[in-house]
Amino acid sequence: MSDMPPSQARSRTKVKPMTSKGTGESDTGGVRADVWVWSVRLAKTRSAAATACRAGQVRVNGQRVKPAHTVRAGDEVRLRQGDRERIVVVRHVLRKRVGAPVAVEAYVDNSPPPPPREAVAPAGIRDRGTGRPTKRDRRDMERLRGLAPKPHE
Repeated sequence: MSDMPPSQARSRTKVKPMTSKGTGESDTGGVRADVWVWSVRLAKTRSAAATACRAGQVRVNGQRVKPAHTVRAGDEVRLRQGDRERIVVVRHVLRKRVGAPVAVEAYVDNSPPPPPREAVAPAGIRDRGTGRPTKRDRRDMERLRGLAPKPHE
């Protein structure tokens, strides 16, 4: 052991810088898939991102990935959100969650546009306080949603 005091000995240890510019951007290498999806705001929480990975809703370069899979710059990430699929190409690897303007710069969005609101089937809207729907009302609502067969005439 050296004859230096412990405080000086600790200060000589080498610390590897994790980020550049304080934005959470990684200098080299990659980051976990769930962390990247969360940090660029494709998922609200990190646990939601990990759950999506485990459920097979996240694909990197066409392969289903686990939450610990490494994502690098240039990878194509596909995320299934409900009935919509987000397709993004990684520009920058982020380790920390960042603001929306910075997050948008971290990937190229190749997703198809969402369907217009008019294309969504109208749901049966009932007046408030009218009570429970009758059997006829339920059948009409199912027909509007496209769930029920047409009535026999």
